[in-house]
Order: sequence, then C-alpha cells, then structure tokens
Amino acid sequence: MQFFWTIVVLVVLMGISWRYLGSYMAAVFEGRVHWFGWLERPIYRALGTSPEHEQSWKRYAGSLIVFSAVSLLITYLIMRIQGSLPLNPQHLGAVAPALSWNTAVSFITNTNWQNYAGETTMSYFTQMAALTVQQFVSAAVGIAVAISLVRGFARRNSPTIGNFWVDVTRCCLYVLLPIAFVGGLIFVGQGAVQTLSGPVHIHDALNGVTQTIAVGPVGFMEAIKELGTNGGGFFNVNGAHPFENPTGVTNLLSFVLLLCIPFALTYTFGKMVRSIRQGAALLAAMVIIFGCWVGFSSYAEHQGNPAVAAAGIKSQPTGNMEGKEVRFGDTQSALYDIASTQTSTGSVDGANDSYTAMGGFGLLTGMMLGEVTPGGTGSGIYTILLYAIIAVFIGGLMIGRTPEYLGKKIQAREVKLAGLGSLVMPMIVLILTAIAVSVAEGRAGPLNHGPHAFTEILYALTSQANNNGSAFAGLSGNTQFYNIIGGIDMLIGRFAIMIPALALAGTLAAKGAVAESLGTFRTDNGMFVGLVIGVIVIIGGLTFFPAVSLGPIVEQLIHTKFF
Repeated sequence: MQFFWTIVVLVVLMGISWRYLGSYMAAVFEGRVHWFGWLERPIYRALGTSPEHEQSWKRYAGSLIVFSAVSLLITYLIMRIQGSLPLNPQHLGAVAPALSWNTAVSFITNTNWQNYAGETTMSYFTQMAALTVQQFVSAAVGIAVAISLVRGFARRNSPTIGNFWVDVTRCCLYVLLPIAFVGGLIFVGQGAVQTLSGPVHIHDALNGVTQTIAVGPVGFMEAIKELGTNGGGFFNVNGAHPFENPTGVTNLLSFVLLLCIPFALTYTFGKMVRSIRQGAALLAAMVIIFGCWVGFSSYAEHQGNPAVAAAGIKSQPTGNMEGKEVRFGDTQSALYDIASTQTSTGSVDGANDSYTAMGGFGLLTGMMLGEVTPGGTGSGIYTILLYAIIAVFIGGLMIGRTPEYLGKKIQAREVKLAGLGSLVMPMIVLILTAIAVSVAEGRAGPLNHGPHAFTEILYALTSQANNNGSAFAGLSGNTQFYNIIGGIDMLIGRFAIMIPALALAGTLAAKGAVAESLGTFRTDNGMFVGLVIGVIVIIGGLTFFPAVSLGPIVEQLIHTKFF
C-alpha cells in the first residue's frame, strides 16, 4: 500500500512539474526570464560573449569541448593537490593519478562513477569546489545540448543554434541553482548533515572503543546530486546513508528531483516547436517503458532471495531484503534504483549487486535502452530524438514518401547522424566488455564468479558508457585497468553522442519547412509512440541480448534449477 501511494503522489508531482517546469524552461532558453540579469551580464562580459552572439553547430561543439577540457583539468588538479588545500579536517592526501583521472572524467561527463569511498578519500574542499561544481555545470551542459537540438527543429533556414556559454549560464542561474537550493533546505531540514566541522569522535569508555563518524557538507550536495541526475554521493553507500537520505520524505524528494527535469524537457520541446502534442508523444514513450521496467523489477525483488529460499526459508513476505535499507523495503528500493538507472543518475538507496538475477536484469537493461526513459538532464531528450528520427525514417518508408519530422525532411545525413548517435553506446560497451573479460586485469575485478561476475563487468561498462554511475559494487573498480578504461568509456559515451546531436541540430536548423500534406506521417499519435518504443527496444534488445544472456538470464536459469 505504501508503494501504491508513493506512485500516486509521484505521478501527481510529475504531472505538475511536466507542465510548469517544462514551460518555465522554455521561457528561460527563449530568453524571456531575466531575474538574474544583474549577474548574467558580468558573466557574459567576462566570457566575451552575449545572447546576441549566436554560434554555428561547429562553434557550439567547440565551446563545449573547450569548457569540458578545462573542467577536466581543474577537477583533476584539485584532487591531486587536495592535501595542500583548505577545508581538509581529516588531512587527506592527494588522490592517486589514475583515480583522479577516472573521477575527473566521471564528474565532467555527468557520470559520477565513484571508485572510491567519498568520506575517506575526498576533502571537503574537493567535494564542494570540484565535485559539486561539476554536478551543476555537467548537468547544464547536457541540457544546453538538448536545447540546441530542439532549436534545430524549431528554426527555419538558420545558420546558428544558440550560444553555448549563454545556455549553460542560464541553465545554472535560472533552473539548477534555485531548485537545488530549495531541495537542499528540505534535505537539511529532514536531517541530512550540512557542516564544515571535522569528523565526530565518540569514545565508549565502557568497552574502550572509539568510533569516528564522518560528516560534512552533505545536504546541499544531495539536492544537486539528484536534480542534475548526477548520482555522486558524499558517502560510499550513497542514498542508503541516513545522513544523505534520512527519511521517507527525502526518499520521495529524491524521486521527484531526479525525474522532474528529464520528464519536463519533453514539454519544453513541445513548447519550443509550437506543438505540445509532439512533446506528449515522446513523454508517452518514456512513461510506458519506465512503468514496465518499474513493475517488472519491483515484482522480481518482491519474490525473495533464491539463496535464502535454498537455505530452507520458503516464506519471505518482505521480499528480497538482502542489501536493502529496512526503512524503504524491497519495492521502494526497486523504484528508486530503476528511476536512478533510467535517468542517468546512478544514485542508490540499496545494494544493486544484491538484487535478484531478474531485478539486476531490470537495472542493467534500463541503461542498455540508451537511458531515454526519461534519461538524464538533457541527454534523455536529445537521445530519444535520435531514436525518433530513426522511427520517422522507418515510418516514411512504410508510406512510401520522404520522411518528415516537425516540418523538416529527414534525409541521408540526418539518418546517418541519428544512427551514429544511437549505436555508439552499444558498440563501446560491447568492445570494452570483450577486452575486460579477455585480459587478466579485467577478470581480476569481480569478487564473484560465473555469470554474476560477468554481469558485474558488463554492468560497470554499460553504466559508464551511459554516463550513469551506478554499479554492481562486487567489482573492484579502483585499479589501474578499470580507472583508465572506465575514463575512456565515459568520454566516448558522452561526447560521441553529443557531437552527432549538435551536428544534427545544425543540419536541421539550416533546413526550411516542408508543408504538411495528407501523406505526411503523423508524429503526435499512438502509432508514432509505438514505433518509437519499438525502435528503442529493438536497438537495445537485439544489440545486447547475447551479452545479457551470458549474465543475468543464465544466473536466473541456474537459480531456477534449469541447468
């Protein structure tokens, strides 16, 4: 019953945020919101730009790459010299080079994969000045790319798609900072820790034991962690830690924050292309797949743990509670983790590695669909638009005419760019997984054996390529091999999709409008929704089915005594 009411409240809040947050973001990126104009203008002067100085897609992409490279360098340097920087009450030393590389790449790509325990590795200064800052700007970069692609559909005969620096600035000032500030106040009010004092040391005189309790600037980092679909937590156990996620209220708030922007961007899309029905069609595709995966995974986790059943305990009325927080239970944890893995957030309030084979299958395959249901901040909408173009191309072939989408002809260049953007993730995941299972350094990572060990490797490389950041923690990732290969995985997974999306934006913006006719394939009805869902599932399913068969599917068959 608690799970049911959580779903009801979440649906209501998502409906409100879809309409009003989506409309507000359209106003922000169309330049109709100027509350912080006094702060915007000095930023633009410092950057040598202005909203009137728009960029072609190539200059937009160049600005994105330069900004990301500088962010990578600064984040890496802060971790390497953190022992000499302030706000380090634990006197933590420099982070190792390979781990610094992996972590810097992770946070600038909005992945937030963590091969370290935050409370014992990163100083307060590093957590705030490097990691939390990147949680804001990396989310803003993703949204900026999404908005540029939306402009590509909305504009006619335009050589420009916006200004990268203006889009990122407006996103931070008008969207991320205000919502994260309010969310941070709620987290702290509910009991999340927010302090710059050092760890608390408690001495038990009776037993002669001293315990060190880590604290720090947690509450406000938690808010942007969820809102920006980042997922990088202050503590090693992430959202399962009571200092990060102290109550049922904060657990529900986490759902709302991590889902609100990805879903609302479909309304923003509809508003900017002057057809809300077009955005609603994409929303419907997202919601249907998301709902199916939540239902499937929640059911799988509520069936209980097969290892416990094998030990002779047949009745498990609370489901599979291995690795779960008793405060939230099996179904709430499944909802949290499915929402997290399907939004590129990667935060968890339970241990993914302890899910049942089919529960883990749900987490893994949700990412393999490309994280478009609803996906991360920005990355979800621009990736599903790539799938939508492929769906329009297929639909055009069915009715025997040149495919059109929102008045733009979809020709060879557009289909090639959409195909590249949708296939690069599966290609890099499968290639790197093959490498990892073929070399001794890769096979040494899993702490388990058999199909579950393979799933741990496959999950890690899928998570990083999708810029998700969640993990089957049974993989020892803090090694030279996995730090380096993981960094490469994250960079390709981020920029090899963003660049084709920007090229597509430029190509579409330069096109004129095609008049709608009786033969035009409609893209705002149920048939199109079904076609988009089919493209998403087929691309993910056919590409990854052989790999998934070697992991969670074989593991489930073993548990059911099939072998």
